[in-house]
Amino acid sequence: MPVNTLYFYNDINVLNHSPLFDSLKKDKAAPSPFEVNKHVYPFGYYLVDGIYPDWTTLIKGYSTSIDDPRVKFTRFQASAQKDVERTFGVLQGRFAILKTLAQVMSANKMRMIMYSCIVMHNMIQEVNGFALSTWEQEWLDKPENRPRRNIRRIVKDRRSRDKEIRDLNVHDQLREDLTAHIWNLTPNFRSTN
Repeated sequence: MPVNTLYFYNDINVLNHSPLFDSLKKDKAAPSPFEVNKHVYPFGYYLVDGIYPDWTTLIKGYSTSIDDPRVKFTRFQASAQKDVERTFGVLQGRFAILKTLAQVMSANKMRMIMYSCIVMHNMIQEVNGFALSTWEQEWLDKPENRPRRNIRRIVKDRRSRDKEIRDLNVHDQLREDLTAHIWNLTPNFRSTN
């Protein structure tokens, strides 16, 4: 990308040009369904700031919290987001390559190095007995998870998956379900507003 166009890439432009959801769109991501308040959601989500769009895969706090459950959810979401940022800081401290050489690398090379560092970190956690989950090799071995050959079907599936990722109704339902779930964890919460 030419240097003069870098200034036009804010968070939203970067998101729209990012390969972040490519594995979901191409149906190559490992399944990660979860259930909240008796609703099943097909894939995970990222915690984001208020500038990001209302996608199924992006969850942010409420900009105006009108009741205690929403205030509590917004506080929990902000706290969890800070935890993720701190974890990334730990990765940067452990693997100095993320700090020092990133300025001169291509985006693809940085992505591959980042994935490698995350894998190494997870391997270290697993060896130390702190792993949160295990990788399911069986998923990779199933025939339905292999690449498909029909181009029209691939394009149709990617468009359909893109609509799923950007579904405003599912986003709103997920955020409400998460709000209710967090509220029910400790119902005695009262905001200080």
